[in-house]
Amino acid sequence: MPVPDLAVLAERFRTFAATSASRAPLYQRLSLGIADDPELLALLRTAPEQQAIPVLLFAATHHLLLSGDEHPVAGYYPSLTEHPHTDDPVPAWRDFALSRADRIEALVATRSTQTNEVGRCAWFVPALGLLDGEVGPLAMVDVGTSAGLNLQLPRYRYEYTPGGVVGGASPVHLECGTHGAPPIPLQMPRIAAAIGIDASPIATDDTDCLRWLQACVWPDQADRFHRLAAAIDMARAVPLDVRAGDAVADLADVVGEAAQHGHPVVVNSWVLNYLSPAQRLAYVNVLDSIGSSNDVSWVLAESPAETPELPIPTTAEPEQITVLSVVRWRGGTRHVHRLATTHPHGYWLRWEAGQAPFSG
Repeated sequence: MPVPDLAVLAERFRTFAATSASRAPLYQRLSLGIADDPELLALLRTAPEQQAIPVLLFAATHHLLLSGDEHPVAGYYPSLTEHPHTDDPVPAWRDFALSRADRIEALVATRSTQTNEVGRCAWFVPALGLLDGEVGPLAMVDVGTSAGLNLQLPRYRYEYTPGGVVGGASPVHLECGTHGAPPIPLQMPRIAAAIGIDASPIATDDTDCLRWLQACVWPDQADRFHRLAAAIDMARAVPLDVRAGDAVADLADVVGEAAQHGHPVVVNSWVLNYLSPAQRLAYVNVLDSIGSSNDVSWVLAESPAETPELPIPTTAEPEQITVLSVVRWRGGTRHVHRLATTHPHGYWLRWEAGQAPFSG
């Protein structure tokens, strides 16, 4: 697939600026400047077409700064300074990026955006609680696990407002606003086993790869930085079962292994948008094949607009928002349940499905 031309890249930056202003004001201001600057847009032309997106370029420059590359532009990054500058960041960022063009082009040519957002665990706790209540202890298979940090879901503490607290004391404390009265469990769902698979898993002792994971966090969101660091420290203390594997080719074997420990539950969040349409269809076919002879559940949080091949109940217009759903195979029959819409990083959850969506 050809690399997009500069006009296409410019439009991607303008779109990103329009959608990120409230969550990433630094990147919003930079996006507007980059969209009108052919030299800066050209830095992305070495990226594969599917990855030629604003956040990849921003992650590459953030990575260099986190690596200790000193430049005045660091003064605009809330992730790097307690009191960031408030004037126009574009001139300094332009100087930094163009003076390091070779290094940035090498990064965008070989890296991909990779997010291990532990805040997303707050979506999964109510869904897993419902499944625990239905079938008992669960065996979780996290597809696209990155460093495997979401496998630590039972070890985090969750505060739902309203809804209450789930979990004990933890270095990672996740806060999630709720709407629509989701069924917050009274206790942590029972996870008997947790296995993660990823095409390129990140080892918790790989400093450079972990720095890339941090670089993919938007610098305006300091809380995400802190909880990511805390989750990494937890994973270093208690090793996780993370494996290199293909989302389609290796899924059935891993699910079969997990099923020896509890009811198998496949989990993924903002992963399947990185697969091709054919790969997404193949992924669903593998789960259908497993479910034809064994009970299995699939908890997914994806954007219907990005993943139209998935069996997510949606509106007539493609939804850009994250939708949390559960697909259950029971006695060889597939049941699909749309549960909620969510913030992409777990800050809020809008429940749609009622207190007992699997009954009846």
